[in-house]
Amino acid sequence: MSNSGEQPNPYAQQPPQPPQEPAPQGPPPPPSHIPQQPQGPQSPQGPQSPQSTNPYGQPPQPNPYGQPPAGYGYPAPHGAPIMPGGVPAGTPGGYGSAPAGAPTTGGKGVPAWLWAIGGAVVASAVWAGVVFSTGGFGGEPSPDLRGYAYKADLCGSTSWAPFEDARYKMEDSSTSTSAGENPAASGHQAPALDSMWCNADLVPEDAGSDDYSTNFVYTKAFLHKKTDPGPEFAAQYRSYEQQESSTDYKVTPVQGIGDEAYLVSRAESTDSKSTYVVLGIRDGWLTYETAWSSYSSSDSADSPSSDEVADMLRTSATETLQKLKS
Repeated sequence: MSNSGEQPNPYAQQPPQPPQEPAPQGPPPPPSHIPQQPQGPQSPQGPQSPQSTNPYGQPPQPNPYGQPPAGYGYPAPHGAPIMPGGVPAGTPGGYGSAPAGAPTTGGKGVPAWLWAIGGAVVASAVWAGVVFSTGGFGGEPSPDLRGYAYKADLCGSTSWAPFEDARYKMEDSSTSTSAGENPAASGHQAPALDSMWCNADLVPEDAGSDDYSTNFVYTKAFLHKKTDPGPEFAAQYRSYEQQESSTDYKVTPVQGIGDEAYLVSRAESTDSKSTYVVLGIRDGWLTYETAWSSYSSSDSADSPSSDEVADMLRTSATETLQKLKS
């Protein structure tokens, strides 16, 4: 029966076929050679060739890249080369085993599956390193506390020696201008932040009974346990210079204390009787601040200069931070 040009129905029942002769064995052609499917209509009668019938009636197209088509259920022409790794082109599903004698290595004698495993191991190691370095497994980075610990009484850990050397002493609680105990300490612990405060009222040792003088030292320390304070620390003190007020502030970086430190001082006039100085320090995830605020109403007991106060604050802060580690 001649072929009328209609496409064969792949689901139609075919007549019994006579036994097929085995295809002659021989070495496969080079990978660059792709056998061509003969053109033209074919008769369904007679012995079938080793090539499978394309149910869509079109001959397979040659691969311009020189590699046989990957098998996903479509049969390959007879004599098609074996894909690298031992998978023959045209194997249903593309994951069958290679026939005996087929090459099973890729890349200088190393099995192809080893290349795949090696690449996966390297990728996993890189990914794990990134996750560990960013704290991805724990969901948050570990706090860098540098050995600092919470102290319920920050006043007891504060160094008062530099103020005593400058002839200042604690004012008696009964006469102190600040209410309550002098010095006064407080603190609070929380999963994200440990907070410590200390306020003290000092008086000059040589102040007369008619002299009115106030000298306050405010100290606070924070242990940040969830968030790194570094990116925002400098901005807190630089903001003094941006304040729109009648008072001018000067911000100066301080070397040799913690990771970074800033000294804030208020501009003084020649007849000024007040002084205001702030020293802020960050060491890892600890932030520490000590401030001096003073005012004198008499001519005989002038307030110390900003430079004198800055020296007292630097010395006291250095010694206090050492005590917070013990």
